[in-house]
Amino acid sequence: MQKNTGIKRIFLAFGYSLKGIKSAFKHEAAFRQEVLLAIILIPIALLVDVTKVERILLISPVILVLIFEIINSAIEAVVDRIGSEFHELSGRAKDMGSSAVLIGLLLTAYIWIEILFI
Repeated sequence: MQKNTGIKRIFLAFGYSLKGIKSAFKHEAAFRQEVLLAIILIPIALLVDVTKVERILLISPVILVLIFEIINSAIEAVVDRIGSEFHELSGRAKDMGSSAVLIGLLLTAYIWIEILFI
């Protein structure tokens, strides 16, 4: 099997990444909800009167939540692929992925409250 290198590899990797985003949007309700949240919050962050650094701080955790959700969904897909029977490690992996998303959402809320309301 010949390895793809150079610019071809970059284009293929970009295509795989887009495929992953489309798959998350199609199959994961939580991802769609978080995209909706991003569609609401990012324009607000661009419109409020804050410094450039504060704007970056408002937008960054919103994007991080999307990243965490995609990773969480990938973990869940792999665990589900392995088998449907309950296993403590499978449950732990899914719970940890979910907790990463929760922590990201809490961080987002904290930063938004701290910058806009306190």
